Amino acid sequence: MTPLYDAIRAYAHRHPTRFHMPGHKGNFLPVPELQSIAPLDVTEIDPTGDLFSGGEPFDTAQRLWAERFGMEDCLFLTGGSTLGLHAALALFCRPGDQVLMDRGCHRAVYNALALLDLEPVYLPRPWLEGEGIAGPICPQDVENLLVSHPNIKTICITSPTYSGVLSDVAKLSHLIHAHGGKLIVDGAHGAHLPFLGMDAFSGCDALICSAHKTLPALGQTALLFTNGADPRRVRQMTSVFGSSSPSYPMMISLDCARDYLEGAGTEEYRRAAKRTAALRSAFPSLREGTLRLDPTRLTLTSPDGHALARALEGENIWPEMADSGHVVLILTAQDSDQDLARLERALERHRALLGAPPILPAPPLPKPACSLREALFASVERLPLQDCLGRVAAGQLAPYPPGVPVVAPGEVIGEKELAYLKEIGYNNLDVPVIADVTPKRELF
Repeated sequence: MTPLYDAIRAYAHRHPTRFHMPGHKGNFLPVPELQSIAPLDVTEIDPTGDLFSGGEPFDTAQRLWAERFGMEDCLFLTGGSTLGLHAALALFCRPGDQVLMDRGCHRAVYNALALLDLEPVYLPRPWLEGEGIAGPICPQDVENLLVSHPNIKTICITSPTYSGVLSDVAKLSHLIHAHGGKLIVDGAHGAHLPFLGMDAFSGCDALICSAHKTLPALGQTALLFTNGADPRRVRQMTSVFGSSSPSYPMMISLDCARDYLEGAGTEEYRRAAKRTAALRSAFPSLREGTLRLDPTRLTLTSPDGHALARALEGENIWPEMADSGHVVLILTAQDSDQDLARLERALERHRALLGAPPILPAPPLPKPACSLREALFASVERLPLQDCLGRVAAGQLAPYPPGVPVVAPGEVIGEKELAYLKEIGYNNLDVPVIADVTPKRELF
């Protein structure tokens, strides 16, 4: 069932004379590979509907997504999960509020707090020495911080992480609701999990998923799910940050991706999960056990992740990311058996590059000098990392995307931070620091 696609295709098949946007009029795009989508690239008129006004065909298309995820409402996004995170925080917070924020959140959350004038209270993640990564959110840490900061009513976490680590969202939701709070989950990397039968997001108040990261959907497509929120208010807040001309081909791809995954795609995703499990068993990697993992995220461990990534790239196999102790590969229903066999043979050839990761935990949180908002809008100069001692960061210092920031915007770059970054081989020659703010002496 593809209500949005059906409505747009029906309009295109009428061969209408279009005196509306887009300028190609459904007839011509100067890129041959894009020509076939031109008739489906439309604007908001009666036959095509209006995303931010509600109504058909969007109501039905989005309801089908919400039902699949066990949420009350869904809104299509064409600005990636960044748009959903900004809208969700604006929905639940007022300027000046404190937000309990997973330190490992995507930079979009940091930017949203700055734009909305919100104050972060950072939620640490336990460090898993054997795996060399940050672990799942600890419910007791959340409980302790909510008790010590009773004014906090919004909590934002990431699950699954880039490495595929899942937190217990159901347990966290119950705990947070007991304190009268709302839980926002950045599930950007988890859009496929409900199609694998996983209850990964139960109980949260807002969930943002990037369809394009793990599903057969166009780049930048995402979904904002909510429970207990007025859909009109959700559309309003999303329209504040999103384009007033959302892309119909992108939204059609969301409609059709769900339909595919509720049919043949489910079995294809299960096949990918089985192959992922086999690869985890065959090669050093993060594995199920004490950790709950995304079944199709292969996070290989290595004494030199960058060297392993380069070796794979030399064979025209391109991982999602690498750090000094890991290589992350995203497996989906669209990876053929031949693709996965090729990967397995390459890993066997480069087995010497696999093994225990050397990554050390980041130092304790740096001292703050100003707010995220002040850091975002301050005058900035750019310096080599070695010249940044005592300066205030105007952007994140995170050794790998989307690593937990060693220094967040508004924090002082101190000796311990520089020593840690040097030890892990991070040598940024273009660090943004605030040009006109000198931290007070007592901050050091």
